[in-house]
Amino acid sequence: MTDLVPHHSDAAPAAYDAATLAVLAAMEEAAEKHLDAIRPHNTKRGYANDWKLWEEFHGWLAERTGSRLPSTAVTKGTLVGFVVWLDTIKLAAPNSIDRRITGVTVTARNEHGIEVPKAATVAARQALKPLKNDPERQARGRGKAAAVTPEQLRQMNAAVADGLTGLRDRALWLTAFAIAGRSAEVAALRADTIVHVSQGLEVHVPAVKGRPPRDVVVGYGKNPDTCPVRAWLTWRAAAGISSGPAFLPITVWGRLGDRALSPEAVREIIARNAERAGLTVRLTGHSMRAGFITTSRRAGKREEKIREQSGHAENSPAFWGYIREADKWTDAASEDIGL
Repeated sequence: MTDLVPHHSDAAPAAYDAATLAVLAAMEEAAEKHLDAIRPHNTKRGYANDWKLWEEFHGWLAERTGSRLPSTAVTKGTLVGFVVWLDTIKLAAPNSIDRRITGVTVTARNEHGIEVPKAATVAARQALKPLKNDPERQARGRGKAAAVTPEQLRQMNAAVADGLTGLRDRALWLTAFAIAGRSAEVAALRADTIVHVSQGLEVHVPAVKGRPPRDVVVGYGKNPDTCPVRAWLTWRAAAGISSGPAFLPITVWGRLGDRALSPEAVREIIARNAERAGLTVRLTGHSMRAGFITTSRRAGKREEKIREQSGHAENSPAFWGYIREADKWTDAASEDIGL
């Protein structure tokens, strides 16, 4: 029987001349173009979104290290870090993370000419494997964000970190709650457009992602520990800021940055502090917005006043969903019917 593999282990691979190498290179390029041409539009769009998340991850990493790595640094360390970030900060489902790994590696190769080492993708999927065995993680993305309650805000306050970081974090989440702010809106707030008046704060919420700006008022709270006005004034004085971004990054060495936090950093701060407080629910950036609407409604505030604060359109399904949630035990159909 003829062997399919030669016995000579020292057989050298064939050497190609320049003309052959040129043809092979042209065929490689043609193959990539063909595969790109037949790739579904949704897949291409998904890969583009994966790379945007990869860029966002590098921005988040730079806020903590003080130095931004090039986005083309797709290595074992950065790819595993990306998995951990997607899991712990973005709270992404494992299957979604798996797709992101593919999207980043394909984009790195096709768009940036970077061949990702096999060891990097193997390590990333090793880090992902235990996440796929966690039922709670697999259930992510199947429901809306939990609405934070005043009691949970008090728990977060009791567990806040010491020092400048703790002052910033408390001011950030209480401000986010009080203005019913999206994470991108909180990140875009400026110190010079948060004006202290006798009744509290007058806050200009800037336009983000095509949404119109709005001006809201934040009154003093009855509880000093969860009063957003006191929390903001304390943070502003400690950080020594009167203009520029309202909330700034703080390095692991305690140094104050000079650029605004990213929306992702806002979400991370909220999630991290909720976990630090031992809350049994996972809070996200949107939890503050949802929490304000439901809490305000249960306190008897009018719908139009709540919408002025949150910036929702009058016919917003999301807004009316929050109102229904807040109202479900008000004059419930099953209450006092003779049972």
